[in-house]
Amino acid sequence: MLTRYTDYGLRALMLLASDPDRVQPAISLSKQLNVSRHHLAKILQDLVAGGYLVSVRGVAGGVQLANPPEQIRLGEVVRYLARDHALVECFHKNGGNCSLRQICQLRRALGEAQEAFIVSLNDHSIADISVLMAAERGALSG
Repeated sequence: MLTRYTDYGLRALMLLASDPDRVQPAISLSKQLNVSRHHLAKILQDLVAGGYLVSVRGVAGGVQLANPPEQIRLGEVVRYLARDHALVECFHKNGGNCSLRQICQLRRALGEAQEAFIVSLNDHSIADISVLMAAERGALSG
């Protein structure tokens, strides 16, 4: 249900949340995620524009979280990153190209489901899914 774009954005935030005070270069994140540096750079720029990341210029430049990971809600990030990707044709801003739009009840049902998905994700923060937290949980259970 999530696009790769949103998936990579969440994964980048997970990595950054493991050391929130550290500035990490895009190339390092792209290697860890095994994704093109150029593709990830677009996602990171989008997250900066959305206020989720701060961009640091210079030799030791890169990105870091704009807020503590506990304050970054998953649902808000997903809603932001997926804003240009309609779940179905009729969810496009211009109404899409659906010939059933005037009589179809699917839009309402899918809209309710999509909102419930976002609300459920908002029960969790980036801190909850950070790589560091996952490693600590693994050490505790093993």
